[in-house]
Amino acid sequence: MERSVTISGEKREKITFLMSVLTVLAAFAALLYAPAAAINGAKQGIRVCAEVIVPSLLPFLVLSGLVTGLGLPRLLMKPLGPLFERLFAVSGAAAAPFLLGLTGGYPVGAAATAELVRRGELEAGEGERLLGFCNNTGPAFILGAVGGGVFHSAALGLLLYLCHILAAVAVGLLGAVGRRKKPGTRPEPAEGEEQRASFAAVLPGSVRRAVASTANICGFVVFFAVLSSLLNALGLFSTAAGVLATRLGLELRFVRALLLGLLELGNGVSALQGLDALPRNLALAAFLLGFGGLSVQCQTLAAIEGTGMSPRRGFLGRLLHGAVSAGLALLCAYVIIPLVFC
Repeated sequence: MERSVTISGEKREKITFLMSVLTVLAAFAALLYAPAAAINGAKQGIRVCAEVIVPSLLPFLVLSGLVTGLGLPRLLMKPLGPLFERLFAVSGAAAAPFLLGLTGGYPVGAAATAELVRRGELEAGEGERLLGFCNNTGPAFILGAVGGGVFHSAALGLLLYLCHILAAVAVGLLGAVGRRKKPGTRPEPAEGEEQRASFAAVLPGSVRRAVASTANICGFVVFFAVLSSLLNALGLFSTAAGVLATRLGLELRFVRALLLGLLELGNGVSALQGLDALPRNLALAAFLLGFGGLSVQCQTLAAIEGTGMSPRRGFLGRLLHGAVSAGLALLCAYVIIPLVFC
């Protein structure tokens, strides 16, 4: 019995390795077949990095490093510890990545969580659950790119952001079911311990790590922009979108936005351009903002590297966040908005 399990495990590893090799070879062949599309995709990704990623994320990543380096999460443990332990079954130090994640955008929450785990202020299991509800889309992107840019309505952007926040809280509450932190299990910091590091000592390291993280993020954005461009050039996106749209009875642009958003959030949001503010389109936008796309999942992997945290809970948490966000958006579109404006 043990031998058969071992053999099947070895076969699974060989199949996984073979699939990986074939994928890499297929990607190499696609680059040779459509080099112009790859170059255009890379240019688009670099433009997004220069115009959106660096200006919006770098300051928040520096701020995240300063927050953890100066010991502010420990200061939040006393006032917010009981609330976070009761609601989310995590330490009060989690308040810092929770707030940073809701204001800074992907992957600021993941970076702040990973830093606290490295410093021993959060347990690895806590960090894994936090990835599901503390790593979120920032308000600037939701209000500006989605609310104003896609649906041409600041009110709808605010509605989607509120759905995003409520979904994050809901995922945190669901993750705490059956878990109770025992009070007093974490040692209290000594008086003044949280102020040992000075601002001058913490700032250089925070900036250095923020620049490295931003470069990582930009690398993934460019990579997925190239991948999307190649899939478009090969006609795979159009074929898959057409088949799904026909079978599911959905609008072609809706399915195309969904497929692009599953790969990379920015491309998915851009594909929503021209769609009316119908309930299903609002729900799709809410889902994409909650899930974040595979690019964000890769950025999260880079952020938690070396912490011992498994990304599985975070990935499932993002899927759940997207589903809850979509459900809340539908509820607002069908129930709350008609009650308020009728």
